[in-house]
Amino acid sequence: MIPSKLNRENISIAIIWLFHLSGILGILYGNSEWFISATPLNLSINFVLLLINCNDHKWFFPMVALGFLTGMITEILGVQWGWIFGDYQYGEALGVKVLGVPLLIGVNWALLTIITGAIAQQFYQNILMRIIIGVGLMIFLDLLIEPIAPILDFWVFEVGEAPLQNYIGWTAVALFLQAVFHYFNITIKGWFSHQLYLLQIIFFTVLLIKQTTIGI
Repeated sequence: MIPSKLNRENISIAIIWLFHLSGILGILYGNSEWFISATPLNLSINFVLLLINCNDHKWFFPMVALGFLTGMITEILGVQWGWIFGDYQYGEALGVKVLGVPLLIGVNWALLTIITGAIAQQFYQNILMRIIIGVGLMIFLDLLIEPIAPILDFWVFEVGEAPLQNYIGWTAVALFLQAVFHYFNITIKGWFSHQLYLLQIIFFTVLLIKQTTIGI
């Protein structure tokens, strides 16, 4: 009989820790270009494991679809016409694109909405406070990623650094997605979402520190 600790969630958490720590060590001490190029694989694995571990609520998959479509549509508007987030273009690191936007960006919007919403619901019963916390967690991660995104060939703004419009746009889109998530009271059980968010914070913080000290 398999020990209770070796359940689906714990195995999934072990996998994401393995991939993120391997990525950190690889970028710091190994072939950084190869490990950066593996970002699409890492994000895809994160997303699949999220679907496996957090799908108990009846509105979970509709929320994932909404997050994906909202992310893709708003990003396409940004890339094609400079609306919402400002004038920017995506690099090649994130894989296949539709109208200039990698499909993984839509995946990431869905993933980030779910994991931050899951964390936010642990703090308050009040829906407004949950929405505020969820939005704050989403913006915080974006703040970490923006300075190194051009270096990783994720995306680059025409003006160089991400403009204020980007963060206003992020807040607006995050507010909409978090409002829907908490309005339907999508309950996410377990700790997978918390672990995944923590790992993303650690991963991009390490990269940011390395870039500001010795470069990637």
